[in-house]
Amino acid sequence: MKRFSPARAAAIDKIKYFYIRAGDDHRFVPIWVVVVDGRVLVRPWNDKPGGWYRAFLKNPRGAIKIGDTEVPVHALRVRSANLSDAVDSAYGEKYTSRANQKYVKGFATTKRKATTTELVPAR
Repeated sequence: MKRFSPARAAAIDKIKYFYIRAGDDHRFVPIWVVVVDGRVLVRPWNDKPGGWYRAFLKNPRGAIKIGDTEVPVHALRVRSANLSDAVDSAYGEKYTSRANQKYVKGFATTKRKATTTELVPAR
């Protein structure tokens, strides 16, 4: 499996909100993103039937925006409990404002942890 280059992963890690689109039919929406050991990881706040996470479950192809650059991605479900726990920590370390704490705690719930998704460059 190909992952993002260290330079690109570092650039993504600096972004607080980045834009993601699942498939070709969805619009780009802003979400939180973290990088753990060079791996780009996301979780949906709302797991709605028409949302980006469910769209990725049906078709793992999509895109992200890094600045003005659109990058094709492939979404992979994360099954590792250790990686999922590391994502919890990464959210807490990156999103530190008082206003963000509700969301950091919410992302650590069992339901949301189960939606942890890794994004890799599409071939």
